[in-house]
Amino acid sequence: QGQLVESGGGLVQAGGSLRLSCAASGRTFSHNRKGWFRQAPGKEREIVAAISWHSGNTYYADSVKGRFAISRDNVKNTVDLQMNSLKPEDTAVYYCAVGGSWGDFGPTSFNYWGQGTQVTVSS
Repeated sequence: QGQLVESGGGLVQAGGSLRLSCAASGRTFSHNRKGWFRQAPGKEREIVAAISWHSGNTYYADSVKGRFAISRDNVKNTVDLQMNSLKPEDTAVYYCAVGGSWGDFGPTSFNYWGQGTQVTVSS
């Protein structure tokens, strides 16, 4: 079946940076589309960024454009999310997800999910 394992979350002050990494193994690795979502308490899960493993095309939510960068490492088989200029409103559990087709970035269009990693940004 395979799995997704996130790492890199933590506590950071506003304006700081964090780098999240998602390691995909087994069947999950074969999916072309890989992305990061986040869910804050009391809010719906939302797309943060996505990347096409084959083409390198990327997608970003408007709220993170210019601050976050998604990338892929073909050697390590990981998908990373570099988060800069973090804001308190970025506080959430961040999830790695894979699957689906390019163009629909709703959470139900992704097939496999990691367990999530907490990101907390203090003001």
